[in-house]
Amino acid sequence: MLITSMRDNSRREFIKTASAFGVPALLKGASVTNSIKVGIVGCGGRGTGATAQAIKADDGAELVAMADIYTERIDESLASLEKFLKPEVRTRLKVEQAKKFVGLDGYQKLIDSGVDVVLLATPPGFRPVQLRAAVEAKKHLFVEKPVATDAVGVRHVLETVKMAKEKNISLMAGFCWRYANHIVETFDKIHAGAIGNIVSYYGTYYTSPVKPMPSASERPAEMSDMEWQIRNWYNFTWLCGDSLVEQAIHTVDKVAWAFNDQPPISCVAVGGRQIPAEGGNIFDHFQVNYLYPNNARASVANRQMVGCYNENADYITGTKGVATIGRGPNPRIEGENPWSYEGQKYDMYQREHDVLFAAIRKGQVVNNGERLATTTMLGIMGRMAAYTGQTITWEQALNSQERLVPEKLDWNMKLDVPLTARPGITKFL
Repeated sequence: MLITSMRDNSRREFIKTASAFGVPALLKGASVTNSIKVGIVGCGGRGTGATAQAIKADDGAELVAMADIYTERIDESLASLEKFLKPEVRTRLKVEQAKKFVGLDGYQKLIDSGVDVVLLATPPGFRPVQLRAAVEAKKHLFVEKPVATDAVGVRHVLETVKMAKEKNISLMAGFCWRYANHIVETFDKIHAGAIGNIVSYYGTYYTSPVKPMPSASERPAEMSDMEWQIRNWYNFTWLCGDSLVEQAIHTVDKVAWAFNDQPPISCVAVGGRQIPAEGGNIFDHFQVNYLYPNNARASVANRQMVGCYNENADYITGTKGVATIGRGPNPRIEGENPWSYEGQKYDMYQREHDVLFAAIRKGQVVNNGERLATTTMLGIMGRMAAYTGQTITWEQALNSQERLVPEKLDWNMKLDVPLTARPGITKFL
């Protein structure tokens, strides 16, 4: 059985296969005769969280390898897991010193170390290469969003996803809202016609800065360009993709979901840098307007500024009503077919891993890599429109030859930072 997205399963099947609310592991209490060896690449906060969820998803899952560019981050991640996991889960942390891999090539050493499942939680600029290496080695994967920062990377990923399908490799995407039962039910109703034909979608992701750029005076004299940029990865487009692609991509993914994962015709956008961040080159605000067939429009607005109004919400207008997500405790529909979600909600982050590890344990395949790549491309398309000030078509974006990520990476290489984009002046290939 191939599971491509939660949209492909009815809500009945979704709930049928879900673990009981409050019980994370699908195989809780099942007889486990062999372990599933897990390795994490990228041991920051998200990587640590994904690791905890992975080893809770199957009673035989064991963490056996960790990779990062810093030894201290590996040790901090492991200490955090040992502190917060329950004792019965903590016994499955089995990372020997020899399985702690440090450096830009640490991901490859981890892949070659005998793991069964690789969790990729590094800055997204690295993901296309790391994903390809894991698939070539026939490893199952959990891959955080987004999966690339430029179109070159997205096309590389699409090729890798095809390879994964041919090799029967499971690839779980980190678009967690696709595994939130209350959001799944909302989109099921939308797709069943509860609000009629979609006319417009307005999604917001207004928040504070994720990782503010430090002053250049804080950079040690001996620190290389590469290390400085990786340590502050969220401030460089080649590493993070900018805020629209890295954080607000969750909202972009819900737009894609609403339109059945079909690409838009084109988009226009505005954006810029209002609050200075010396040394970095990302915007701190975007608003993108996507044009879909039948003149439907989807607008995604995001901002990362201190002291401003925050909101993460979705307003979906159709010919028969309006669906609202995020303004209030539960999603709701107003209009001809009024509805409000009233059930329990469970941990969508855990659910992703429950589905992945259940498939692995049963010899089945879950692969939603294609929509991971296409949603990432949808975000990159919006960034292109904002950076250039031009209308960008889907074909232009997907076929762009612009390469942000250096082809060869070296810890001591000189790595100049391109100027922050200037709409009307900045071009892309």
